[in-house]
Amino acid sequence: MNASGRVQGVGFRYSTKLLADQTKIIGWVKNETNGSVSIVAQADDDRLDKFIEAIRASPSPSGRVTKLVIKQIPPINQNGFIVKY
Repeated sequence: MNASGRVQGVGFRYSTKLLADQTKIIGWVKNETNGSVSIVAQADDDRLDKFIEAIRASPSPSGRVTKLVIKQIPPINQNGFIVKY
């Protein structure tokens, strides 16, 4: 998924990682050069739906998501959730 809005410089990636760890989401989060944030998330449907709704509401108190683009991708082979730089 790709989140746009006030999502860089407000603790968005860190808050996303905390949320992912709490909800046992596998994947990663990364700032993009265009000011958006890319997120790859994998979990069962219920946890993933809750995660997406929390991202839509912004996991960072200072952030604001104005657009969230979601697309399905093939499963990833990874343990845990990481912040990419």
